[in-house]
This record gives sequence, C-alpha cells and structure tokens, in this order.
Amino acid sequence: MNSRQRRGVLLIAISALCALGAFAGVLAVIRQVQSKVGPEVTAYELKADVAAYETIGEDDVRRISMPERWLPETAVTDLGDLRGRIAVNPLRQGSLLQTDMMAERPALEAGQQEIAIMIDAATGVAGKINPGDEVNVYATFDGDRDGEEAAADQSRLIVTQARVIDVGELAPFEDDDSRSRAEEREGVPITFALNTRDAQRIAYAESFAEHVRLALVAPGSEPVPEDERVYSLAGDR
Repeated sequence: MNSRQRRGVLLIAISALCALGAFAGVLAVIRQVQSKVGPEVTAYELKADVAAYETIGEDDVRRISMPERWLPETAVTDLGDLRGRIAVNPLRQGSLLQTDMMAERPALEAGQQEIAIMIDAATGVAGKINPGDEVNVYATFDGDRDGEEAAADQSRLIVTQARVIDVGELAPFEDDDSRSRAEEREGVPITFALNTRDAQRIAYAESFAEHVRLALVAPGSEPVPEDERVYSLAGDR
C-alpha cells in the first residue's frame, strides 16, 4: 500500500468517525427533546365548525396526539365526555376540544314533558333565545264580534317562565301554503319543558291564537302578577 492509498484509508476512517459522532449528536438531541417534551397523549380537535348550542358528536372530532405537558387540564381525552353535551359558543374547525367549551343539554325534571311549537322567527325569537333560557309566552286572541256583545281583542300571558330545552332550525311555516313567496313566514321550533297544565296552554295557543310570541326573562326575575297577565286596548283607557 503506497502513501496515497494510506491517506485514502485514513480519510475514510476519519469520515466514518465523523458520521458516527454526528449520529450520536442527533440521538442526544432527540433524547434531550423527548425528555423535555415528555410522553404523548390522546386528545381531540374539531373536524368542522360547530354552531352554538348544537350537539357535539363523535363525527365532529378527530383524534390527535400531543405532548402531555402541553395538554390543557380541560382538554377532552375521552369520547365518553361528549355524551349529551352541546357547544356553549360557536366553535371553529381545528380547535382543541375542551370541557369548558361544552355544557350539558337541559333535561326534563320529574313531572315535566317536552312540547315544541313553531315561533315566528321575526317577532318571536330574533336569535336571542337559547336552550336553558326562561321565557314568558304571550298569545293574542281576536275578540268575538258575532254575538250580541262584542268581545275585545286580548293579549294573554299564558305561561310564565317556561324553560327552553331546544331551539331548532329556521323553516317555513307549514300552514302558509296560501301565501306568496314574498309573504312566506319563517319560524323556529322551540321545545319547552313544562308541566301538564302549561303544556295544554301552549298547545291551545298554537292552535287558536292569532299570534304567539316569546319574551326572554332575566335571571332571578319574579313571575308576572296575575292581574297583569291579560291586556286589552279597551281596558287600557
């Protein structure tokens, strides 16, 4: 082996040693990063936007992995935590799902039943009534003008502090077939949790009242007194 060959072998050996050193350095960096980051855990992020008060289901999320030390304490790590939950606010696609983004859907209490009616979107809801709210339900009735003594038109507070448990999607009223498209009304199905008597009042108003409107009740408000629950123009003079 001549001197040139010896130099070549020496350079190859030095290169191999450098490569081993570099590899060892990379491994050391990886170990250092892993020691700082720690083990990874399962979390969930949203696959699509979720509107406020909509149910969050398993189809709305995707599974991801992230370092445990970077995971917020409120992060959802078990899909079982989604059962019966709705979004508190509008949620964006890609958001890490956390327990403080959700709330339990309002449920029925003993002696209550669900009843849903369509409420005019323009005059009765206006996008401000949500599950968990309490509302007063007002109904207006046309007076009887066929008898000997004409009865006055009236507005009645038929149910006080009715608890809303669900707000549906905007839809046209089914009984507006005779209206033109320009006059077509849209409504929102509102579901209440009521006792039997109040459920009967709601059903009666939907069938026979000229209009049914909702008034949002502030938390902690007292019920409207009995003598203030019926109004007529004649009685206001």
